[in-house]
Amino acid sequence: MHYGWWILALVLIGAELLAPGYFLVWIGFAAAALGVVSFLIPGISFLAQAVLFAVLALASCFVYWRFVRKIVHERSDQPLLNRRAEQFIGQRYTLDTAIVGGRGKVRIGDSPWLAEGPDLPAGSEVEVIGVNGTTIKVRPV
Repeated sequence: MHYGWWILALVLIGAELLAPGYFLVWIGFAAAALGVVSFLIPGISFLAQAVLFAVLALASCFVYWRFVRKIVHERSDQPLLNRRAEQFIGQRYTLDTAIVGGRGKVRIGDSPWLAEGPDLPAGSEVEVIGVNGTTIKVRPV
């Protein structure tokens, strides 16, 4: 039965290449560890294997989330590379659409971005002060 766990580990780690998110690889490590456990303890029941797999998968994801993720982001020379909107904080832009009722649009490059801030007319210069998902928070300059 240990071969099944190792095959699952390879499938999960391989799936990480197709849909990168740095998540499936940790569950794959849990499956590989369970393959080792089931090799060393050949009579372990399937229920015990399933419970142990769930525990190992949660533990490996926790270890990544708590420790490894911080190390990876600290070593990066471009920590905001995949967080495009956060790169705009502190930058100044011109409102493309007036902010009415707290919402408007700012053109950044060739894309319009939803902006939140105080009501301002189109053409006003604003500074990005924060990000909430795909919405940027602005203030007048």
